[in-house]
Amino acid sequence: MRGPRTDKTAQVIIAGHAFMQNLRRGHYELAIDTPPTVRVAAAFTELAQAI
Repeated sequence: MRGPRTDKTAQVIIAGHAFMQNLRRGHYELAIDTPPTVRVAAAFTELAQAI
């Protein structure tokens, strides 16, 4: 069987996908001043520095 085996796994995948889409569209204050083509990479750099 391929794909998520439990509802919890599916929930994690869906939440991660929604986070990435919202991040890419600029709905968060992370990397808001960068162009959309590099926004995800810049946001993860900011997140890594914050942690």
